[in-house]
Amino acid sequence: MDSRLHLPIGVLSCITLGLLASAADAGVFVQCPGDTDGDGVIDVADPQHPRAVCKHLSAGDGFVKMADGRLQYIFGFSDVTGTPPNQVMSTGTLAANFPAPTIALREGDEFYLTLTNVGMAMRPDLFDPHSVHFHGFPNAAPIFDGMPEGSVAINMGSSISYYYNIVEPGTYMYHCHVEAAEHMQMGMLGNLYVHPRQDGTPIVYQGETYTKFVYNDGDGSTGYDVEYPIQMGSFDPAFHDASMNVQPLPFANMEDKYAMLNGRGYPDTVVPGALVPPAENNGVPSQPVNSLITANAGQKILLRLSNLNVTNFYTLTALGLPMRVVGSGAHILRGPDPDGDGPAVGKDLYYDTTSVTLGGGEAAEVIIDTAGVAAGTYYLYTTNLNYLSNNKQDFGGMMTEIRIL
Repeated sequence: MDSRLHLPIGVLSCITLGLLASAADAGVFVQCPGDTDGDGVIDVADPQHPRAVCKHLSAGDGFVKMADGRLQYIFGFSDVTGTPPNQVMSTGTLAANFPAPTIALREGDEFYLTLTNVGMAMRPDLFDPHSVHFHGFPNAAPIFDGMPEGSVAINMGSSISYYYNIVEPGTYMYHCHVEAAEHMQMGMLGNLYVHPRQDGTPIVYQGETYTKFVYNDGDGSTGYDVEYPIQMGSFDPAFHDASMNVQPLPFANMEDKYAMLNGRGYPDTVVPGALVPPAENNGVPSQPVNSLITANAGQKILLRLSNLNVTNFYTLTALGLPMRVVGSGAHILRGPDPDGDGPAVGKDLYYDTTSVTLGGGEAAEVIIDTAGVAAGTYYLYTTNLNYLSNNKQDFGGMMTEIRIL
């Protein structure tokens, strides 16, 4: 029987919903095996859950700055793991990140993700619920899917703990699924990926030994040395301004003018560390993820590409570098086991290309082999040339650097 159908006893009954409360006395409840003080950190190993992983996110609002200096109001998630329950509401307020905090897991993990809705500091007239949708993942039960029609959404001042039995490696993504077109346009998007069980096992492929793999390939053909999650996204400044100024939202006229990688346009994409936070954000960093890619000559680079855009398809190319696609939609590009009894592998369907095109909700794993590539700076950028700009400012947008050392 499929293992993803088996839930730990009491998981459904342990879904935790808080009550509406003020920031001072909000009821925040975290489900995390071995957590003794409710901060989402495992303090004592639980023998019944040896592979438990816990994370606590808040959902609220905040501000980011585009590469041309323009301020943008956003909705988003922030990481409050390790925050005492009585401080989560204040810590998570006006702390939204874009993109959302990266989630990296391993096949075989039990993932407990608590979401607390801290409300909208800049829009107290909004009472929007939020959810987490683990996009593309085969959830054990619909209630954990995050889609309001078949799941639950979290009201202000409330919490829920999602449970995921991590049985399938690959590149995924996550986002809020409540009023999805609005909340995703406003920035509730993040990188999420799962490492395979094969990781850590040395396998020789074409004369090179690898211990990191994209999938459980059995032959080392998806081996790599360094990895980088790169999420494509874009903003419509008129939509964000309308939200900030309590105006009707232009859904039918949505036109994104800021194309970004991991929440930044070039040259901000290559700035190390978090960007200087806007003053309007009370000094809280809101753009912590850069997209600078570095590798030593001869190494293989894994790009975990995803697109959660609600308006556009985007195409990325790495000029002068070979790109091999080994996975798509969180599945290895390989035919079925020829005799059906394993562990024999089917025909490789990997392909070499000069560009990769992804629409909203799509992901792909691309390996760049730098063997024989001269040291220097290369560029990963969109071939949609009108998006190589930060709104009206040219020479920016959806581009980053690949530095071969």
